[in-house]
Amino acid sequence: MKTFRRALTATFLLLTAGTASAQDVTIFAAASLREAVDAIVRQIETAEGIDVAVSYAGSSLLARQIESGAPADIFISANVEWMERLSQTGAVVLNTRADLLANSLVLVENGEAPGDDADLSAERLRALVGGERIAMALVDAVPAGIYGAQAMRSLGVWDELAPQVAQSDNVRTALALVARGETRFGIVYKTDAAVAEVHIVGTFPAQSHTPIIYPIAIVDGADRAETRAVYDYLRSDAAWPVFQAAGFRHAPQP
Repeated sequence: MKTFRRALTATFLLLTAGTASAQDVTIFAAASLREAVDAIVRQIETAEGIDVAVSYAGSSLLARQIESGAPADIFISANVEWMERLSQTGAVVLNTRADLLANSLVLVENGEAPGDDADLSAERLRALVGGERIAMALVDAVPAGIYGAQAMRSLGVWDELAPQVAQSDNVRTALALVARGETRFGIVYKTDAAVAEVHIVGTFPAQSHTPIIYPIAIVDGADRAETRAVYDYLRSDAAWPVFQAAGFRHAPQP
């Protein structure tokens, strides 16, 4: 059974951008968490002696894989809705669901010139973008794309700018389009802007979109000692400085 589980793990992880190997604990995490979670995993492996594999992709893809039986142990989503869907179907352990982090949504431009992170208005967004293309994650499925479309609708510019949008599988592929100069602009998380050759040219007002919250939970059937140790570490004071350095904020607590 253990060999079969490991084979399944490798199969599912190869569908995403994570590492595929036999590990003690497997995390499915939103693509925007890559650098921070990779750093924390190194801490966990040293401090706890637990081998951890991480698969990064859009939250929607990861959630659907979990629903299909992918052997993930911990899920960290980039929005509440996908976690809520798994909660309603019993795919995660309800008493482990917690809001882990918060983020902001920004407009980035190719290159590393000094930027301006002032709040965007409709007029400023139009003036910045002009007729240029805008890279975004899938606007009907991936959290970053959903938030971006919400923000543009709130500002009243979605209908006119939607034809200029280049959609991609997740927020990191949208970021890569901007970094490579394939599109001049992109809508990504604030934390993404620090990991590529792009600069922030404006921040979408917080009230223009649903709050960007990253919930975490243990997957149903995976609540064991090793999983709990990794889950607890991700929520601990030891992990927080890494998340903070990457630009994340504490999620508001109920």
